[in-house]
Amino acid sequence: MNTLSEVLDRLDQKGIRELTFTQQGMTVDETRFYKPSELLITKVFRFEGVSDPSDMSIVYVFDLGANTYGYSVNAYGVYDDQDAAYDNFIREVPEKDHGEQLLFQL
Repeated sequence: MNTLSEVLDRLDQKGIRELTFTQQGMTVDETRFYKPSELLITKVFRFEGVSDPSDMSIVYVFDLGANTYGYSVNAYGVYDDQDAAYDNFIREVPEKDHGEQLLFQL
């Protein structure tokens, strides 16, 4: 089983950069903002702390198009560190090899 730090190191080694969520969309460098329809979730990693079940994180890996990828990390559960706007944004991003998605907002 991989740890969060191992996955983040591997993404870094592959040149995959972290995306930042803003009200304009997801961005790597604030020169280009991606809307949910411009992204595709290609992989999701979920982590639960072995010694602390409340230590939960999730990593979304996104296809940005043009053979470019990015990722976003978020705590989930009690320690969710993003607001409802982030959660609603993620819900709207299509997921690779996933059936029809139910879209709803909090």
